[in-house]
Amino acid sequence: MARPRSSKTPLHVLEVAERLIQTRGFNGFSYADVAAEVGITKASLHYHFPTKAELGLSLVQRYQETFEDALAGLAHDGGDTRTLLEGYAELYRSVLRKDRMCLCGMLAAEHSTLPAPMRRALQVFFDANERWLAGVLETGRRKGELKLAGAAREEARLLVAGLEGALLVARSYDDQRRFQDAAARLIGGVLGSAGRTEGRRRKAAAGRRAASARSVRPLRATPSH
Repeated sequence: MARPRSSKTPLHVLEVAERLIQTRGFNGFSYADVAAEVGITKASLHYHFPTKAELGLSLVQRYQETFEDALAGLAHDGGDTRTLLEGYAELYRSVLRKDRMCLCGMLAAEHSTLPAPMRRALQVFFDANERWLAGVLETGRRKGELKLAGAAREEARLLVAGLEGALLVARSYDDQRRFQDAAARLIGGVLGSAGRTEGRRRKAAAGRRAASARSVRPLRATPSH
């Protein structure tokens, strides 16, 4: 028996539909699939989202808001360029750990079959990511933390495309290490010689801290009388 409508139903629908897209693709699920998992009738589902196109658009917009909140969190936490880029790549890896794809990356593969509003929303998502990355890279260039081979926006496009592709291939192998290695190479390539120097400095500092910790011997307790 279908459960009665509640204020939580639309959110539950979005959560189920998002997972289905991230694992199957937009054309790989139906309203019947969503209704069955949510526990409502297809008529009730149409009440909340009259068409699959409207549901899809709501999903892309919701995903972008969630992603932008995550980017704002990274910026708030601060750090150098490498830290921010590694944090950005971690957003993708967190999706892979759930055996899913980036929602918008999955939808981009089905671009030609999507309704026009969804196609436009995908571009808005990727544009927002590229702008954020370009800002991070430009700031890093001004601080001397990296030397860009080209314009910051071009390097940002390379990062987005590379991470989306790495996610796709890693999932096909069920191998998170593939994504981690690809992401590290992409970030290292963008950072250039300045970034590699900083990376070596960090590694050396970590080695010194480890050596210092090993050299400290705990004092033997003196027996009490």
